Amino acid sequence: MRDVRPSPGLQALWSSLGINPDWITARNLPLFADATALVTVAPGYPTQRVFQLTPEAATAWRAMNEAATADGIALLMISAWRGIDRQVELIRARLAEGEAITTVLERLAPPGCSEHHTGRAIDIATPGTITLDATFADTSAFAWLQQHAAAFGFVLSFPRDNPYGFTYEPWHWCYHPKNEA
Repeated sequence: MRDVRPSPGLQALWSSLGINPDWITARNLPLFADATALVTVAPGYPTQRVFQLTPEAATAWRAMNEAATADGIALLMISAWRGIDRQVELIRARLAEGEAITTVLERLAPPGCSEHHTGRAIDIATPGTITLDATFADTSAFAWLQQHAAAFGFVLSFPRDNPYGFTYEPWHWCYHPKNEA
């Protein structure tokens, strides 16, 4: 899933967004290719937009969600696969609102560096919470995920003080296949 070097096209995208490649290197951000084999997962929250994951991640998500439901915990998928082009759109929207690129990159990975490109990352909410907010860490859903997500192959990607310099994202979990090195 990881590229060794950024393509010229990816480097041109970074340049168009004001992203210095040295910044990516300094933060030791991994590069990810867009997933090509994706399946549709049940509609998400709050828009009922259809989300996609790799087949293995989708199976793991369904099993984890079923187990959480059995334990009385509601997990709501609010984001899944997101291609490089969509990542660019999200960053451009923030820039258009007047945010500095350094601020944007505290919350959004540069194109090519987002786990969402892999089709294995999901953002999760639970009813009654603000989506994509650190207060998710105060919910019973987050406590359940901390205790059980690893059994389904999901890992919290961006804990507090993560090595990539992203803000704490208790809602962002990524599936890691058992055969992944």
